Amino acid sequence: MKHRTKHKVVFLPGTRQVEVEQGTTLIRAARMAGLHINASCGGAGVCGKCRVEVEQGTVSEGVSEKFSTDEIAAGVRQACTAKVASDVAVRLLDTAGLKKGQLGVEVPEHHRAAMHSFDITELKREGIFLPPVEKYFLELPHPDHNDNQADGSRVIRALKEQYEERHIHMGLGILQRLRRVLREDDFRVTVTLARPVNKDARSRMVNLQAGNWSHRNFGVAIDIGTTTVYGQLINKLTGEVMAEGGAYNKQISHGEDVITRIIHAEQAEGQELMQNLVVSTINEVIERLLKQHKVDRDEITSVSLAGNTAMTHLLMKLEPHNIRRSPYVPVSTLFPPVRASDIGIDISYYTMVLAYPAISSYVGGDIVAGVMGSSMYRTKKLTLYIDIGTNAEIVIGNRDWLACAACSAGPAFEGGGILHGMRAADGAIEDFSIDPETLEPMNITIGGKPAKGICGSGLLLIIAAFFENKVLDQRGRFYRNLDTWRLREGRSGFEFVLVRAEESGIERDIVLTEVDIDNFIRAKGAIYAGITTLLQEVGLSVADLEQVILAGAFGSYIDLDSAITVGLLPEVDPKNIMYVGNGSLMGCRMNELSNHIRRDVVDVIQKMTGFELSEVPSYKDQYVASLFLPHTDGSLFPKVMGRRRRLKE
Repeated sequence: MKHRTKHKVVFLPGTRQVEVEQGTTLIRAARMAGLHINASCGGAGVCGKCRVEVEQGTVSEGVSEKFSTDEIAAGVRQACTAKVASDVAVRLLDTAGLKKGQLGVEVPEHHRAAMHSFDITELKREGIFLPPVEKYFLELPHPDHNDNQADGSRVIRALKEQYEERHIHMGLGILQRLRRVLREDDFRVTVTLARPVNKDARSRMVNLQAGNWSHRNFGVAIDIGTTTVYGQLINKLTGEVMAEGGAYNKQISHGEDVITRIIHAEQAEGQELMQNLVVSTINEVIERLLKQHKVDRDEITSVSLAGNTAMTHLLMKLEPHNIRRSPYVPVSTLFPPVRASDIGIDISYYTMVLAYPAISSYVGGDIVAGVMGSSMYRTKKLTLYIDIGTNAEIVIGNRDWLACAACSAGPAFEGGGILHGMRAADGAIEDFSIDPETLEPMNITIGGKPAKGICGSGLLLIIAAFFENKVLDQRGRFYRNLDTWRLREGRSGFEFVLVRAEESGIERDIVLTEVDIDNFIRAKGAIYAGITTLLQEVGLSVADLEQVILAGAFGSYIDLDSAITVGLLPEVDPKNIMYVGNGSLMGCRMNELSNHIRRDVVDVIQKMTGFELSEVPSYKDQYVASLFLPHTDGSLFPKVMGRRRRLKE
């Protein structure tokens, strides 16, 4: 791994300091240290408000044409463009102040300290590092008058004697090639076996190659998301992730949500089109992965994939029609192993596709994969697993029992339904704080580009900062007596100007409206209500939770303080919260490396009870109660409410 140089940044006056990688901007370093610097342009270097004075050390860039010669000589720089090049001491000027109102427990940068991942050595130690599709090299004795056993029996005997592999099924396709392949390299062959889920069943011989190819065994893990498809290329001999990458799911051109895509699939030739689009995306991702390490398609022996129930149906050419209609019945929640070529995945004819099973129409294989990948199903702790996106899937339980549900949060967390909302791309406001005295914002954008809009993680931070600094009341309405020009009445009600037109990348003001905030509150309310309703249905409460696991693209970037402040997540001890990133992809990777995981899945889905929240009477009441910041019942969030009361005392 390439060594990354780190430097210490000390902020004056005071002794607040942070260690950052070389090249980090001063404004991001300040944010990591819990400090506020006014930067309304989003770090584009055009507003000139994020001035700091570098007293010691060296920074690169950061000089603005707005600065006088004397200021530049004195070390004045723009925090948004000045990059750390050594240990530095930086004095904050009049435009900066301490960030206030934290919960008291700092979440590590990018959640690295709280990230969960499984260890290959642990799989090996437990004796479960056993890929579901594996290669075996055989050097067979030549037939003669003393040993004229049939070719097929000769191979099966060698597998038993050399590798203790018994109960082998050899299909007609293998038998038709067997004589020729055995004699191509003087009875030296590589056999590929696909192991069954049931340990008493037979392993299936899926390929036969002349020569020794046992050292070239690779797998692919695929997460089929509604928005994006992610993949990993895995070396099955070592467990190493050799390459990873993703692409937008091409189905998105026919609707951003699963319901719209199901409706499209119901039309003439619609189902075939939707299947072609997702397969085309998968093939594109796999092609990129293989090119990075010059792995041949024939060397991929299996693909493990997971997606929500609708995505899996569309991939497998199953009619998804009744997934969206009460009583919400999918064609199947179990999916048999299939050859990749049978569903259009462009790898080898012999490559097997292993799909995670679903629980119901709205709790799919991606969530089951996350439960497996996070090891939630093996812990004694009462755990809440939640994957946050357009739909939020929730699982509660431990190794003894599991309950699950799904709720529709809407597109707010992905920038949808927000006037200036956008996906997480260059120019999106992703980080934010506000000066509690002047109400001047500090916007940090992805890529340091001029602000173009607000992504989901930025929206969460903005609304939390507004609420805890009394810019918003509990209903999500702006206080009308704020002493700032930034609050004004717009076309659809009151709005707050985050970035002025001349400082933005879209040549118009970027604002947050009360309608935006209302859409956000509805989304977060649906999730919190889903959590509390599911807990209530199994006779528990938030106080009983011992561990919370956050998953999904949004969950990977969520700011814990902010999520609790607005009532998206329950107020729990931050040290009990763990991040898994893409839990679905993690589960698929585990599936590629351990056949025992596939066997455990059978037990997991049998013990998991699904709840349809729309059919639970108390869900509506819980939802209405959650349509406030953070909740109508402030006693559920004592730290948040206590901090807010103390803010301006």
